[in-house]
Amino acid sequence: MAARGPDYFDGATRGSLWTAVAPDIISALTSVGVGATFARELAFTVGLLASVMIIAVVYRLGVAGMRTVSRTARDGQPAGRFAHTLVPIALAYVVAHYFSLLAYQGQAAGYLFSDPLGRGWDLLGLANGSIDYGVVSANAIWYVQVGALVVGHVTGLMLAHDRSLSMFRQPQDATRSQYWMLTVMVGYTSLGLWLLSATG
Repeated sequence: MAARGPDYFDGATRGSLWTAVAPDIISALTSVGVGATFARELAFTVGLLASVMIIAVVYRLGVAGMRTVSRTARDGQPAGRFAHTLVPIALAYVVAHYFSLLAYQGQAAGYLFSDPLGRGWDLLGLANGSIDYGVVSANAIWYVQVGALVVGHVTGLMLAHDRSLSMFRQPQDATRSQYWMLTVMVGYTSLGLWLLSATG
């Protein structure tokens, strides 16, 4: 039983790691009496939770590492004070994940607006339009995805460094603390690129 189909969590559901593990999870669930459909949904839920936990643990390790650099940090919980640095990464993943959808399916907007109720209207003169899948090449999509991920992670790292300067009294401590966040960001970037290459 192949565990492919809708993207329940990122591109990992189409990668070789998940497609190797998911059938075993589904099989284990069905062997204890769980229905096949529910077992599949439950397996994908487990995968989603595991993915979120892995990302959270890596982030927490980076934050814990920053605390070891110096005891001169000003008040505040680093995990919460650095949370905004993940926003550019989230936006990068949105761009990477949905760019091709927008490039292709966005072309349908014209003829859908021309006939919004599907009654054969042509209000804007665009009802006979079609989607041109040649408008963006697979290579261009890849470059946009990679570019979005790299820019998102670099921006997150810049925000983290800026925040560290306000948290540590000594600039050199702020810089050293960011080696940990740099490691986290490199890890996240590598994971994102691996997901793209595994599912592309």
